[in-house]
Amino acid sequence: MKPDFNKRIFWDVDFEQMDYDAKANFIIARVFERGDVEDIRQCRRYYGDKKVSDALLNARYLPLHTIYFASAIIDRPLNEFRCYILRQLNPELFPY
Repeated sequence: MKPDFNKRIFWDVDFEQMDYDAKANFIIARVFERGDVEDIRQCRRYYGDKKVSDALLNARYLPLHTIYFASAIIDRPLNEFRCYILRQLNPELFPY
């Protein structure tokens, strides 16, 4: 059974035409970035913890707070996240 995500998470795509299996990595990253607790539960229930972990660890970009949250959820250190490593390699400008 497909999860029933809040439509506000996918405000920029055609929600009705979304392929849950072909776009799994995009969906998982977006749910963790913009979803609430119930959306994340449905995501983990539908895709399974292995698929969710792989998608989050290999995401090219996640906001910093989402990386910390995902690290706690899947119980993996920050330095295993691809997006965290990329963030370290490309530091932001020093804020004055």
